[in-house]
Amino acid sequence: MEINKNRYLPLLMALSTIVGIIIGTFYANHFSGNRLNIINSGSNRLNNLLHIIDDQYVDTVNIDSLVDKAIPQILADLDPHSVYINAKDAQAVGDDLKGSFSGVGIEFVIRNDTLRVQGVIKNGPAERAGILAGDKIVSIDDKSFVGKEVTNEEAMKRLKGQKDTKVKIGVIRYGEKKMRTFSVTRGDIPMHSVMATYMLDDNTGYIRIKSFGENTYPEVLVALAQLSQEGFSRLVIDLRDNTGGYLQSAVQIINEFLPKDKLIVYTKGRKSPRQDYRSDGKGSYQNMPLVVLINEGSASASEIFAGAIQDNDRGTIIGRRSFGKGLVQQQIGFTDGSLIRLTVARYYTPSGRCIQKPYVPGEDSQYQGDLAQRYEHGEFFSQDSIKHEGPAYHTSLGRLVYGGGGITPDIFVPEDTLAMTSYYKQAAMSGIIVQFAFAYTDDNRRTLSAFKDMPELVKYLGKQNIVDKFASYADKNGLQRRNLMIQKSHKLLEKYIVSRVVYNILNEQDWLMYLNEDDKVVEKALQVLNNGTSFPKKSAHQK
Repeated sequence: MEINKNRYLPLLMALSTIVGIIIGTFYANHFSGNRLNIINSGSNRLNNLLHIIDDQYVDTVNIDSLVDKAIPQILADLDPHSVYINAKDAQAVGDDLKGSFSGVGIEFVIRNDTLRVQGVIKNGPAERAGILAGDKIVSIDDKSFVGKEVTNEEAMKRLKGQKDTKVKIGVIRYGEKKMRTFSVTRGDIPMHSVMATYMLDDNTGYIRIKSFGENTYPEVLVALAQLSQEGFSRLVIDLRDNTGGYLQSAVQIINEFLPKDKLIVYTKGRKSPRQDYRSDGKGSYQNMPLVVLINEGSASASEIFAGAIQDNDRGTIIGRRSFGKGLVQQQIGFTDGSLIRLTVARYYTPSGRCIQKPYVPGEDSQYQGDLAQRYEHGEFFSQDSIKHEGPAYHTSLGRLVYGGGGITPDIFVPEDTLAMTSYYKQAAMSGIIVQFAFAYTDDNRRTLSAFKDMPELVKYLGKQNIVDKFASYADKNGLQRRNLMIQKSHKLLEKYIVSRVVYNILNEQDWLMYLNEDDKVVEKALQVLNNGTSFPKKSAHQK
């Protein structure tokens, strides 16, 4: 038996080998096919392409740079607000909404390839070191900083840094030829969301919010407390040109004005279940007459604010139709410090409207050009020109409101065009008014700095024939003098020029107070409050 068993052993081994080859071939073919399919699917195919380029392309390629260019193109085919931010820009983008950043504490402008200090933050590092508004920064850390390399990005990169680190700043002061050098110790620079808080009249408080950041809610509480001490009994919240920010900040502030269990906003997406944000009834200003101001520059969180007030019939919205951003982004970081902001949901106002304006994926220019199209179609000047592309909804009182493209105000205030001329438009859009205002401020800083009170400064500037001085300056710098147009637009030109000088010499709040003095939207807000109509009422035809 032993001999017979050994005789068949080679045959059994051969058969086993053949069967093994057949089985192995079958599984290899079967699973390698799946593997190839996986490799050639979307993300892996892109990853493999980069590997192939890196390994086999004829020239050396910077793969990181290639990725930085490719990712934005991919995201652009989704929607206008899904974006990629490279590692270099990620921190700067985040600073805009944070409560503070570490730096030297100056506001600057770039004129003739030179960094000029426009303002110095009070009690900030630069002020403590001795830097003054009007100084020209010509070197940073013993390296010349003039010419074509002077950009906003490069200036921020050189001046920002870790807290308690030092930076040497060389400046040329007005009237001097020799450079002064200052050693500035970087520190925390507060980023304020509330631009202005003051009383419009004996009863009406005014708060201007420029964005919704990490500290906006406590800033607004401080502003409200200040107005309480001044005896306000009604309020105007100005959200014009507020491009948004953090949803939670807007929700916290809205909560101060709504009774308990009122829907503020809700979000919903394909992979994001509906999430409701409701008032908790603890707000301190639930019954105060309220007006909210918006315009075409009001977007995102500011539209959430206006939509919640409008849909709950809590106050009156005045101005022009808002931007129309109703998409919610989630920030996702990569290991190299870069990040994407990916749209994961839409937000909806209490009545159920999504106010995102229409867009075609990949056609960003059309989307970004929407405001220009609105202007050309006359929407800034006539309420009848507003096109509502979404369905109609109803507020809690049954008033009609519309989705599909921003918040349409309850009361429309057109842009004033009576004194508008092509000369004024060109002067305003070219930036030459801002340039002149800075040059005028610089040349007269010693005299102007003596004024600490906005009305007194404005009174002085009113006697300086400042429009004629501007026209001469502009004529020398490429904008031909047009006396008839200048005469027609004199009031507009003077307002713009004086406002910029006020901004240069005093502060943001004084600048806004001056602009608001004859602002038609602010005037309408006061009229509504004086008439006692800030709480919208159900119309007779609405049921």
